[in-house]
Amino acid sequence: MKLTLGFSPCPNDTFIFEALVNQKFDVEGFEFDVRLEDVQTLNQWAMEGKLDVTKVSYGVLPFINKDYYVMSSGGAIGNGCGPLLISKGSVTEEEVNNSTIAIPGENTTAHLLFSLAYPNAKNKVFKVFNEIEPFVQQGNGLGVIIHENRFTYEQKGLHKVVDLGDFWEQKTGSPIPLGGIVGKRTLPMPVLKKLDSLIRHSIEYAYVNKYKDELPQYVKEHAQEMSEDVMLQHINLYVNSFSFKLGKTGRDAVRNLMKVYKELHPESNIGDLEIFATKVY
Repeated sequence: MKLTLGFSPCPNDTFIFEALVNQKFDVEGFEFDVRLEDVQTLNQWAMEGKLDVTKVSYGVLPFINKDYYVMSSGGAIGNGCGPLLISKGSVTEEEVNNSTIAIPGENTTAHLLFSLAYPNAKNKVFKVFNEIEPFVQQGNGLGVIIHENRFTYEQKGLHKVVDLGDFWEQKTGSPIPLGGIVGKRTLPMPVLKKLDSLIRHSIEYAYVNKYKDELPQYVKEHAQEMSEDVMLQHINLYVNSFSFKLGKTGRDAVRNLMKVYKELHPESNIGDLEIFATKVY
């Protein structure tokens, strides 16, 4: 069975999927047409129903829930791993509200968490995540950073205004639901279950074969602008027990995010469909 599979070129995603897409183990008859794109592109494609299985921001779920189930494995949820709001200098809350804010995609979890913390900030521009540090450095405004930029912004003379993940954790008591893997509702449940098992096997393969001791070329070639040390920091932060399996805590965190979306957008009608492929769990 051949399926389209999308994920980002970031080290946590390539670390998770390397063994699967390169068939380092028996993938049980599946073939994958792999598309590596930034998360906002993947979010947009999910809204268009373009891919069978794909990584998305959990923030896009209200727009795709009718077409996709959330899978159990392969995602990024955790504590102390959320997006950061950064600036070129110190700023007050009023200045944040009146500033131009660069955000890594309109339908990202980063945007939702920023909106939760700063509901009165309206002057937003949406950019690819790696364009945001230069935007702030050039004095164009503030920025919400994700991925490896968490490890590099201080080296570039930039300052943290607030950790939006900490804000979320304090407000909700949940770990931060950043992104997850979704599969089309039109796929048979046994296929979704098998895919989930294969993704988990791919992560296990990475650990058993000590990829953290020697990152495979697949991970390094898609993260060319990073040092290997930053790649490892990235993987250590975003690949954790929730990546193997969401579990009840992870599912509750995603449900909390959907609840917050409804509170921020009371006019929305996102429906009450079951989010998760329940038989996968």
